[in-house]
Amino acid sequence: MRHVLTLVADRTATSLAPGVIARVRDAVAGGVPEILAQGEAADIALPVAPDMASVRAALDGAAIDAIATPAACRRKRLLIADMDSTIVTGETLDELADFAGLKDRIAAITARAMNGELDFKAALRERVAMLKGLPVDALERTWQRVRLTPGARELVATMRAHDAYTALVSGGFSFFTSRVAVLCGFDMHRSNMLLDDGAALTGLVAEPILDRDTKLATLTGLAGERGLEPSATLAVGDGANDLDMLRAAGLGVAFHAKPIVATEARARVDHADLRALLFAQGYRGEEIVTPH
Repeated sequence: MRHVLTLVADRTATSLAPGVIARVRDAVAGGVPEILAQGEAADIALPVAPDMASVRAALDGAAIDAIATPAACRRKRLLIADMDSTIVTGETLDELADFAGLKDRIAAITARAMNGELDFKAALRERVAMLKGLPVDALERTWQRVRLTPGARELVATMRAHDAYTALVSGGFSFFTSRVAVLCGFDMHRSNMLLDDGAALTGLVAEPILDRDTKLATLTGLAGERGLEPSATLAVGDGANDLDMLRAAGLGVAFHAKPIVATEARARVDHADLRALLFAQGYRGEEIVTPH
């Protein structure tokens, strides 16, 4: 069998029932399903890539994701992950703006930029300029609101335990990526830097701005340094500035993504948490590392 279809349920909403697995298997003429985690994830081996329209019809609107991958080289050796709305649940810039009374205005710009409707660099400069004069202690207060996406620590810990290199690459800010990287155990982080005068934000971001080109360059650069083929890489993100790296990765996953990204990415997770990226690599539930 040359292809695998992985089914993953949203653990908070539903269970991956045997009947659903059987219905999908029949729809794609797959082999005997292999349970990766009872009630949560299963693999179905296939001789050819599945017709995803048939898969969606068989799922009949259930809160279950379906990820198709080649059977070869499933376990990736490099992870490149976006931060905002991917590794963490929200947008840190929008939360920072809340302390300036500007959350709604800035969040509206963020949403348009992440859906590819605005130039990312220009939109970032515009939003940061609106925060000029905001006391720097708002950064720490924003950090207190940050929450990791379920499965984030397990994703990083499990891949590192199997000799993968992990990088957090964000169009957000180093104040947050440095802390999220430590919390999750990433090997490295890259992001933008907010400028301040020691007391308040200046309304400027350091140049050059990390954008979609930088994310792609990080993926290809780190893969090259490690002698890895693109097929050995995994990228995950939710916004338009992630699309280039998602297309270039061996497994590029649109995670609870904006419409343009969900439409264009080859793989998507709409329901489950970040453990889905481990199941898509063939990891079984008992292999997943849960950091203490």
